[in-house]
Amino acid sequence: MQKFNIHTVQKGESLKSISLLYNLDAGALKLFHNNHCNVKDMILIELTGQKEIFLPRTAVTDKNRLVKFGQANSLIFQPENSFSRYGVTVTIENNDHKNELKYETSVRWLKKENKLHFFEIDRTSNLYLNEEEVNEIADLLAYKTSKVLYPLQISVDEQGKFNAVESFSVFKERWAAVKEEVYKEFEGETVDTYCEKIEKIIDEPDVISLYLKNDYFIRTLFFGVYQSFGQNYETKLMESFPVVDNPVEPKYEIKLEIDPLKGESGLVNVEGEGRLNDERSIYDFVNKAPFSMIIEDNPEMNHEGNFRIVYYLNGQNLLVKSMYLECDIQLEKKKKIAVVIAMLTE
Repeated sequence: MQKFNIHTVQKGESLKSISLLYNLDAGALKLFHNNHCNVKDMILIELTGQKEIFLPRTAVTDKNRLVKFGQANSLIFQPENSFSRYGVTVTIENNDHKNELKYETSVRWLKKENKLHFFEIDRTSNLYLNEEEVNEIADLLAYKTSKVLYPLQISVDEQGKFNAVESFSVFKERWAAVKEEVYKEFEGETVDTYCEKIEKIIDEPDVISLYLKNDYFIRTLFFGVYQSFGQNYETKLMESFPVVDNPVEPKYEIKLEIDPLKGESGLVNVEGEGRLNDERSIYDFVNKAPFSMIIEDNPEMNHEGNFRIVYYLNGQNLLVKSMYLECDIQLEKKKKIAVVIAMLTE
């Protein structure tokens, strides 16, 4: 991510006039430039033919281009009264198989209570698997029966991170109508099996929580980017992601960076990269172990996995316009999840 701006020196400009233009101390400007330029372009006392001057990223004449931060350069989560529609693409690569799922969804802010924000999430389109509308009976049944979960209410903390599924009682209330619709279209043992599976799920709130905790869209949109970035506009996190089916998700060590200057389109850019940082070995993950099978005082950490995330936030309300998350882990072969979310316009 770019760490500086560049000023093209005009005829007659001096170190002092340039510093005044950007409201900077001349000495601080000289020091910043000298720390970023080639040796031959360093400023000793005054300009001596330099064509470009390196400036701090926040040194701009148009202050509207600066990102509005809170204390300690914190990104503030303010979703009140928001409603957005998103297109979602989830790509799952496992061994030699690759599947791509596409759909549209809406996200509506409901309320704030006890430092938690509550949202309603609804599926607003059919599902498309590998560019074709889902039509296999098993896939159709999975889609039809999953309607009992939507609209879905979730809670999110003040950092924009998914907290929990809410209002479990509504699933039971919806099930009779959903089941009736399913049996109007399908019949046979497969239908009975799916319906029995859903009935078991909605009778167990903990099972629903675990099922929806693994929803890639929810976990990506509400990953928790609203952090304090400090004076260097970066921060380090230890976060998990459901790249594998395990009650204890793999942990990744991630460095997040934010550009304090909005882009030409007025969007705020946040990028993060990291790697797996978990005590469990490849063998442990393959066998779905929630903890390392080998107990050691100083365990060797498993770093066989990568993480990347990119945000483009609305420059005014700092809500997601588009984002990309990519997460992988080495099992017997690499497993990789990629999620693309893009705001839809009417």
